[in-house]
Amino acid sequence: MISEIQVHTIARQMLERHGFAAIAKAAEQAKACEDRGEADEATEWRHIENAMKIIRGPHQS
Repeated sequence: MISEIQVHTIARQMLERHGFAAIAKAAEQAKACEDRGEADEATEWRHIENAMKIIRGPHQS
């Protein structure tokens, strides 16, 4: 399992590199891991996905 600091570092780097499309990329990676039966890796990708959502902030209406 990766540390919380690593999760947020990865999330920030992905957002810088891919913009908010990075959230979808993380979700795709999580799904791919789940499909391969890699539950721990999927959990890490979901954690990264959630960190990016926190960094992004709430939706505005």
